Amino acid sequence: MAPRHQRPLGRRRLLLALGGAAVAVPAAATLAPYALADTSAAGDASVAAGPLPLTIVNDSGSFGNASVHLYIVGNQDGRQVRVTPDGTLAPIAVSDNGSDGFTDYAISLAGSGETRLSLPYMSGRIYVSLGEKLKFKAVTDGNGNAALQYPAGWVTSDPNYPVLHDCAEFTYNASGMFCNTTMVDMFSVPMSIRLTGAKDQSTGRLRAGGRADAFAAVRQVEQFAPLVVDDRRLIAPGHGLDAGLFAKDYLAPYIDEVWSTYTGRDLTVTTNAGTFTGRVRGDRFTFDGPAQVSFAKPSTRDVLFCDGNLAAPNDGTTGPVAAVLGAGFNRSTLLSHPAQPTTDAGTFYRTDLTNHYAKAMHAATADGKAYGFAFDDVADFASYIQDTAPTGITLTLTPFEG
Repeated sequence: MAPRHQRPLGRRRLLLALGGAAVAVPAAATLAPYALADTSAAGDASVAAGPLPLTIVNDSGSFGNASVHLYIVGNQDGRQVRVTPDGTLAPIAVSDNGSDGFTDYAISLAGSGETRLSLPYMSGRIYVSLGEKLKFKAVTDGNGNAALQYPAGWVTSDPNYPVLHDCAEFTYNASGMFCNTTMVDMFSVPMSIRLTGAKDQSTGRLRAGGRADAFAAVRQVEQFAPLVVDDRRLIAPGHGLDAGLFAKDYLAPYIDEVWSTYTGRDLTVTTNAGTFTGRVRGDRFTFDGPAQVSFAKPSTRDVLFCDGNLAAPNDGTTGPVAAVLGAGFNRSTLLSHPAQPTTDAGTFYRTDLTNHYAKAMHAATADGKAYGFAFDDVADFASYIQDTAPTGITLTLTPFEG
C-alpha cells in the first residue's frame, strides 16, 4: 500500500461534506480542510458490513457517565443526519429546535460501565461534551435543506464556547471505516479510538500527563500563549490568527527564507505521480515533473490552514505537492531537507519559528501521532486508522490527569 501522502487526495476534503451536503456553521467559524482517508475500495475485495458496533468507554477519571453527553452527526447520501440512541439515522429538521432555539440530540451514556451503540453508514463526527450539553442549532441552508450549526469552540461568541467538548471524525461505508482523532481546530478532551477488524488498531491515546503537558508547552511560547483558554481548550493557531490572538506574520521570516533559498537550489517533492523538482522563478515556486505546478508565496494563514496559496485540489498533481509543502512548512523542515517529504519525526519542529501547537500535540500522544494541522497525515504522522473489514469501534475518554 502506498504511503498516504502518495494516494489520491479525495480524503483532503472537509469530512462532513463527503455526504454531499454543506455544513452550516456560525458566521465567525470556519472548518479546516481536514486530511482524510482515501476511502476507495479499489483492489480490495473486503466489504464492510453495517451497522457497526460502537462502544463508548468513560475512563476520564474526572467526569461520571451522567456528566458525559454524546452526539453523532454528519451526512449520508447528501442529507444531514444524526444517530438516535437506538442506532437509527434521523434527518436533521428545523422543527427539532426547542424553545431555547437549539436541538437536543444528546445520547446519554449507560448508568455505569461501557455504553454500547450502533453506527450506520455515514460520514460525520462523534462529539462529546462534559458537564453541559452542546447547543446544536438546526437551520435552513442556501439550498433550502435542513442543516446543523456545529460547535466552534474557538469563537468566543459561540454558545458552546464555555462548554468542555471535543470530537472524533469518521467515514463509514461499504469500503470500511476511516477515522481519526483531531486537533486541527482545537484540543480539549483526551480520547482514543480502537478499531477492530482485519487488524486491531488504536490511535489518539495521550501519554501519562499528556494533556497538562500540552497546555504547558503551548503556554510557555509567548506567541502561542494566547491560544490557551484556561484549562478548557487549546485553540489552533489558524483560528487564533482569525480571532486576533496570533500574529498574522508569525511565519513570514521562515516563508521568506524558503523562497530565497530555493531561488538558487532545487527542492524535490515525491508523490505517487512521481518526483517534482522545483525552484522559485519570479514570484512563484514552480515545479517540473509529471506535470508543471506552481505556487504563489503563502501567508502565515495559508500555512496554518493548508489553504489559500497552499490549497490542495483533488487533481493528483498540484494537490499532493501542496500537501507536502504544507507539512514541510508546519514542521519547519523545508530548509533543512531539500528532498520532501521527510519521514524522520526527530527532524520536525526543530526551529524556534515553527508550529508549536502541532509540536505540543505530537509530544502529548503515546505514539507521537496527532492531527495538529490539516496535512499532518503526510508521511503517516496523523492520529488516523482505517479498516476495510471492521467489526467494531471503541471511543474512549482517556484520563485528564496522570
